[in-house]
Amino acid sequence: MNLWLMQTIYLAGAAALLPFAPFLYLQGRYVRRKVGLLPDAAGGKTGAFGDAGETAEPVNLLAIGESTVAGLGAKTHETALAGQFARVLSEKTGKPVRWHVIGKNGVTAKRALKELLPQIPAGEKFDYIIVGLGGNDVLKLSSPLKWRRNMLKILRKLREKYPESVIFITNVAAIKLSPVLPEPIKFILWRLSRLHNANIKQFVREFTDVYYYEQPDAVPPDFFADGIHPSEAGYKIWSEEIIKTMNRQEQQKR
Repeated sequence: MNLWLMQTIYLAGAAALLPFAPFLYLQGRYVRRKVGLLPDAAGGKTGAFGDAGETAEPVNLLAIGESTVAGLGAKTHETALAGQFARVLSEKTGKPVRWHVIGKNGVTAKRALKELLPQIPAGEKFDYIIVGLGGNDVLKLSSPLKWRRNMLKILRKLREKYPESVIFITNVAAIKLSPVLPEPIKFILWRLSRLHNANIKQFVREFTDVYYYEQPDAVPPDFFADGIHPSEAGYKIWSEEIIKTMNRQEQQKR
């Protein structure tokens, strides 16, 4: 499926749903009230996993993105995405990992360009970068064309700034797995998230050392903290699965 077919499907769906927009808006507001808003993970936004020995030079990890990067659903960043991913990355590389978090709840890819990328510390070298975006682009009904345009800008800027870094992109929100979203809004958002998932699988191919973790088909019962954001157990599982995907994709390239 090419980009223009995705865009056509998106526009046709938007036109078909227009008469139901007021109902869907009210349903969305009901879900937000029901779920509430979790706070960001507490504690510092920098940290490390593992101890540097004489032969183990630390590597640097940047985690940048939306609420999952901000750590909603976890008490601290050590048990949220950055800390959990640093742990499995350290186990993979055999090196200590120093991590730095730049996350904000509610940001889309477009907002991340303007609000998050400028926060990357100047002069800092990052060996690994994990980008967590897509959930808000689904919830705010970003088109496939807009999603691709903004994500490509982000990836190109990161690659220009860090030409040798390995970049991981977390999956676009797997809406169908949420236990709190009601129908029909769940079905609608799931269809859009599938378009974004197919979209990103295509455009990451133009980059070297960029890995995308596709939407999972299932998650354990304790994966979610609130039915939308991962729990601490969820962040652990998620981080481990992302690294497993990287390992498989590395083997396929050999």
